[in-house]
Amino acid sequence: MIDQTTEAAIVGAVRDVARTEILPRFRSLKPSEIDTKTGPEDLVTVADRAAEKALGIRLLDILPGAALVGEEAVEDDPSLLTALKGDGLSVVIDPIDGTWNFAHGLALFGVILAVRQGGRTIWGLLYDPVMDDWMVAAEGQGARFIRDGSVTPLHTRAPRAPQEETGYLPLGLFDGPIKQVLAGLMPRFSRVQSLRCSLHEYRMLAAGHVDWVMAAQSKPWDHLAGQLIVAEAGGAWGTLDGTPYDPGRADQVLLAACAESRLTTLRTTFQGG
Repeated sequence: MIDQTTEAAIVGAVRDVARTEILPRFRSLKPSEIDTKTGPEDLVTVADRAAEKALGIRLLDILPGAALVGEEAVEDDPSLLTALKGDGLSVVIDPIDGTWNFAHGLALFGVILAVRQGGRTIWGLLYDPVMDDWMVAAEGQGARFIRDGSVTPLHTRAPRAPQEETGYLPLGLFDGPIKQVLAGLMPRFSRVQSLRCSLHEYRMLAAGHVDWVMAAQSKPWDHLAGQLIVAEAGGAWGTLDGTPYDPGRADQVLLAACAESRLTTLRTTFQGG
């Protein structure tokens, strides 16, 4: 369990690293400080790497012996993902979620942390460096929004009719027949869009501002914390096809919704039912 003292130390470390490694580089990156990974839209910057390194040092002081599973480190050593299925303590780090936005000067990015133990996510953080506020949840203890010392409990919205719903869906990341199916379903909803940032999409869902979120990829640093926070706020999540989620995989389609009942019906809808 992550107690209040440990939580405060982790959040403090994230805020410090954001102030020193991330924000000074926002809208100040040189072209040579931006690189690509799997393709031209999959970016990494010097800020991602510096923030992950600095966070790793701080987190090991707070949680000695924990396995660190950072997005950039996994690029070099995919075997690090095995820690997510073990009984030991692990910390999953996305130093800058929404790197494309960050690299292009759009203030929709943030830091995601998830703590795993016994094969479960027991604590999650969605931190916005620009506004210096965050959403956090511990397993079984509800989800909270914290800003300027004020704590607000989080609750997803009540289910609505599909034609009233707003959701997030990154259509451009899908391939093959499912892309055509999803495109054809969009008129059923009030609005479907994408923020190019899992952190802010999960925050909007947990705060009750949107109804559902779909993800074309299942990389754990993008989703573990948000899944926990949404669930603790009263929502539900899972894979689109209902198979068990595997945090060691990146190829599962994920779906989160404001309520379990909507997750069930959205699964049917998005699979052509």
